Amino acid sequence: QVQLVESGGGLVQAGGSLRLSCKASGITFNAYAMGWYRQAPGEQRELVASITSGGILNFADSVKGRFTISRDSAKNTVWLQMNSLKPEDTAVYYCNARRSWFGKEFNYWGQGTQVTVSS
Repeated sequence: QVQLVESGGGLVQAGGSLRLSCKASGITFNAYAMGWYRQAPGEQRELVASITSGGILNFADSVKGRFTISRDSAKNTVWLQMNSLKPEDTAVYYCNARRSWFGKEFNYWGQGTQVTVSS
């Protein structure tokens, strides 16, 4: 059974920092690209940052220079370090694991963790 368990969300003032963690189980962690998505009320879910198994990074323009993503295969964990937070970063943040294997897509989601940035 695949599980992605997020932690680290909460309430923070604008300009502050939070570090989200996502621990994966039930998957071959090294085979998956890992990502963080977010969804604000009334908005579509959007990619925040991703990291491939080979360490290639991708960031949404809105978070470049403020957020970083990293992973540790020994711990089956991916982190999202969020600095200089803004009220517009307020959303539910979801961990994602995905891979393509012989034409089949595997895509898993965590339950989400709330991040609220007050002005």
